[in-house]
Amino acid sequence: MVFKGRTVLAFIVLAMFASSILTLTIVSPSFATVEAPQGEVTRKDLDKVTKAYEIIRQRYLEQVDHDKIIDGAIQGMLASLEDPFSTYMTTKEAKDFEEHISSSFQGIGAEVSLDNGRVTIVSPIKGSPAEKSGLRAKDVILSVDGELLDGLTLNEAVAKIRGPKGTEAKLSVLRSGTSEPVEIVIVRDDIPIETVYAEMLEDSIGKIEITQFSFQTSKRFEEELSKLEAQGMKGLIIDVRNDPGGLLDQVIHIVQPFIEKGKPIVQIEDRNGKRQPTLSKNPNPAKAYPVAVLINQGSASASEILAGALKESAGSQLIGEKTYGKGTVQVTFEKEMGDGSNIKLTTSKWLTPDGNWINKTGIEPDMKVEQPEIFTVRPFSKQVTLTYDMANEDVKVLQTMLPALGYSVSRNDGYFDQQTVDAVKAFQTDNSLTVNGEVDEQMMGLLESKVIEAIRDPNNDNQLKAAVQYLREKLANGN
Repeated sequence: MVFKGRTVLAFIVLAMFASSILTLTIVSPSFATVEAPQGEVTRKDLDKVTKAYEIIRQRYLEQVDHDKIIDGAIQGMLASLEDPFSTYMTTKEAKDFEEHISSSFQGIGAEVSLDNGRVTIVSPIKGSPAEKSGLRAKDVILSVDGELLDGLTLNEAVAKIRGPKGTEAKLSVLRSGTSEPVEIVIVRDDIPIETVYAEMLEDSIGKIEITQFSFQTSKRFEEELSKLEAQGMKGLIIDVRNDPGGLLDQVIHIVQPFIEKGKPIVQIEDRNGKRQPTLSKNPNPAKAYPVAVLINQGSASASEILAGALKESAGSQLIGEKTYGKGTVQVTFEKEMGDGSNIKLTTSKWLTPDGNWINKTGIEPDMKVEQPEIFTVRPFSKQVTLTYDMANEDVKVLQTMLPALGYSVSRNDGYFDQQTVDAVKAFQTDNSLTVNGEVDEQMMGLLESKVIEAIRDPNNDNQLKAAVQYLREKLANGN
């Protein structure tokens, strides 16, 4: 597996730290070139395009920008593919990428894609401002600082979302299942670059969380795995929830020790249906201890390759929710363009070891486990102070948050009744706020912070608890 050009590096680095979806950009040389397709461009086609350009240049109401029209034509061709992962980067955008790589570790820290023309969160990065603000997978960003993102390319939208540390991004966000968007103010910051977090849980069960598949991820995974094994680990949980993907070679290095030599890890299929499997080259026996993999709808691309490989070639248990569903591979063409611009194009599919293509369908867990409601509750809109006898969506949010934080309410339908007032007063007393039974913007912000803390508490993580219980039972049965 090899990279296709230097710009792939720019795409991946910027994608990881500046809110552009990570896509698989490593392909086998035998899949990088395909037979000449039918329908090559004819002289008639070129004449038609030239005439269209001249009509616009000569007759349009205002003076036109030559480069803007040409770039627009290329963007239009890619848009006609209706593939959110095939994109065009203009000469200026590509140059900006190169110039800003050194500062691309600042922003909000959320991976996004263009889904049906809408900028959609794939997943927030662990520890990032996006995660702390409550952004979730599948959230749609409608506008930034009052500027609508409709009609923009993904690169243009990302440029508006990212920014230097300390600056604010006011996002209008629409969450699945809600009818009204909410405004979320995020202070941009340095984005964490660590991608592997490990710890030993009770009963000698190890846990390794992978947040992205970056350049050093497999090395860090190997280091942490060795430490856990040295401590007497008997079972392993690999957590790729909200991991948007990354580099294919890193996935292969990570899963190889768990898969017997000669068994498939992934298959790449070209446009003609020709498949090339990547087989495990593990020189040692596969790891003998049981493995559980945590997945959710924010697990995409390379995370899904890991899940599919461990499930189908190593017999690991998948626990959690259905994954995102990205089953394509992209190659970046830079030299071919000749002017510093580039095209990132979907060139092949990837399939699981058993030949399953999970694109747009995702991978189903072996054990489906839902998280508590607070894991998906939307932030407050913060438009008005919430008071007794009021009824709206923010009150419903309040009645979801309070019980999760230990304050009892009798209803969750969005009506602010007396028991909700009592719960609010109890929260205000415990947190040294003015005790008046009303929920102002300050209290809303504190509630949201407390909910983030609750989400991070392992005691509230149903999926993690299910994985631990599964491994305990496996170990008790001698497996």
